[in-house]
Amino acid sequence: MQVGNVIRKYRKNKNLTQEEVAKRLGVTAPAVNKWENGYSLPDISLLSPIARLLNISLDTLLSHEKELSVVEANRLVEQANRKLKSEPIDKVFQWMKQCLMEYPNCNYLILWMARIFDGQRQMMGLADEENDDAYLLDSYKRVLESDDEGLKEAAAESLYYFYMNKKQYEQAEQYLTYFSQENPERKRKQAMICSKTGRQDEAYKADEELLYAGYQSLNMTFHNIYLLALDENDFVKAHILVDKIQKLASLFEFGEYHEISPALELATLEKNETKTLHIMERMLTNLESIYAFTKSSLYSHMDFKAINAEYLTEIREDLIKGFRDEETYAYLKENQQWRDLVGQRTMQ
Repeated sequence: MQVGNVIRKYRKNKNLTQEEVAKRLGVTAPAVNKWENGYSLPDISLLSPIARLLNISLDTLLSHEKELSVVEANRLVEQANRKLKSEPIDKVFQWMKQCLMEYPNCNYLILWMARIFDGQRQMMGLADEENDDAYLLDSYKRVLESDDEGLKEAAAESLYYFYMNKKQYEQAEQYLTYFSQENPERKRKQAMICSKTGRQDEAYKADEELLYAGYQSLNMTFHNIYLLALDENDFVKAHILVDKIQKLASLFEFGEYHEISPALELATLEKNETKTLHIMERMLTNLESIYAFTKSSLYSHMDFKAINAEYLTEIREDLIKGFRDEETYAYLKENQQWRDLVGQRTMQ
């Protein structure tokens, strides 16, 4: 909590007005108002009289009894945002600096004060001042030394965008090392740098890899929700989700096989003979499209292993073996079409 906030809190607790406090301390009411709003600090000679007047210790007045919490830091950030809407940016900037002088070790506050100031400058289209740039860089780099990995990554991201906005792409690229290789944001940011520096093929490849991974992630998420619906015997929702999984495969150009196969399990659970056989037939007929995405223009800059005929034959045999499982497909035992399908395909 800031000194000004402490003064306001305990002044109100004692039912004193700013004028009354000013009179007892021998200062003006506007001076007290400035303390409480964070625009200035009391003279050091007044600290003890203020503490005695408010019946608190100097440690309490100076907020030495504890570190600034995230909740308290967020209050200051919110206050800064409110001030930026109604007060000159230079005045607010000085107030923000004063806050950070009181809490020089709060990396969370340092990061967010710098971010909102940086964002406000850009939103207002203000020219970059050398002193302001130095302040922002110093703030972000201080947070880079934090033990908190989340804050460290957030500071690296801020530095990345700081240099990207200045078209200093080489400096921006240096901060990608603070993101893990598994973090898609690293690849996304790398693609942006590549596109800005004439490395178009690299940019394409990075974005295509993100697209490919995005399909895998979305497909798995939809499937997990589908399984939850089955656990609750909600077959209406399960059908909706299967439809979305099929459309997802179409949207990402993963081929007819991936558009067809998701519906097989549901047809089996519902023991729908006609639908089950129709899906089986289509899966075998469209088996070669299982790797259609390797030929899609969406992934043209990615490298995929060539699929040989022997591998497809193995997949076909495994499919038919699964289709022939009499326990799973017991409801098809008397169906001649099913017998012909698995029998005929097996002999080919």
